[in-house]
Amino acid sequence: MSSEISKNSIKSTDFIQSLERGLSVIQAFSPEYPDLTVSEAAQITNLSRPAVRRIFLTLEELGFIHSINGRYMLTARVLSLGYSYISSRNIWKFTHPHMRKLVEQTEESTSVSVLDHTDIVYVARIPTKRIMTIALDIGSRLPAYATSMGMVLLANLSAAELEEYLDSVELKAFTTKTIVDKDTLKERLIEIKKKGWASSKQQLEDGLHSIAAPIKNQDGKVIAAINISAHAGRFTEESIEEFYVPLLLETANQISEDISKSYQISQL
Repeated sequence: MSSEISKNSIKSTDFIQSLERGLSVIQAFSPEYPDLTVSEAAQITNLSRPAVRRIFLTLEELGFIHSINGRYMLTARVLSLGYSYISSRNIWKFTHPHMRKLVEQTEESTSVSVLDHTDIVYVARIPTKRIMTIALDIGSRLPAYATSMGMVLLANLSAAELEEYLDSVELKAFTTKTIVDKDTLKERLIEIKKKGWASSKQQLEDGLHSIAAPIKNQDGKVIAAINISAHAGRFTEESIEEFYVPLLLETANQISEDISKSYQISQL
């Protein structure tokens, strides 16, 4: 997919395997595995224990991890990697005024995410009240196929990119309403592309309903999605069509226009 660099897409002489391995070790840490031994990290990453040990020692020397009694944990310095993305992609600063206005108008939470391989990653969020059992913040990841933002982003992939996604993803049911058939998902994505927005009703979690619209860059390419999420009982078909969707589409268009204007100014 366009969001994932494959080692086959660049010259083998240009591919730095040690960097790939270092990043895979960092990504081995998760809420389920907040601290790891060398053996555990080797098992997760499929790397040899000596290789993982050298990577751990290097990351520790650089201040990205620290160890206690043979168990390694990430340090706050790792956040600088994510902050580099947020600060360098300053287009997200345009989203906040529009998102705040949307929250004031709807009294519901709103978020912006981008597609990263099979997941969406949150890059901006303004919550109003907690409606999910999991806590979401910038950097949170969710499976694209089970979310409204993810479906908007998938619907705007090229045919080749979508096929690559479907080949690589495993569709798992989170609720009885989760789409787990790939042909059904493709049909839904075609519908979403036509109407310009997506709805995900209790596909990720019971009681959660969200709608999403695409955010575009200066070339008209979809680069992100914005959503409104609420308890399913607060959304009715009539209120979605007549109230929430028009506000959401207006907000997405305003953000897209600001991104385009910023690009035009930068070219002067």
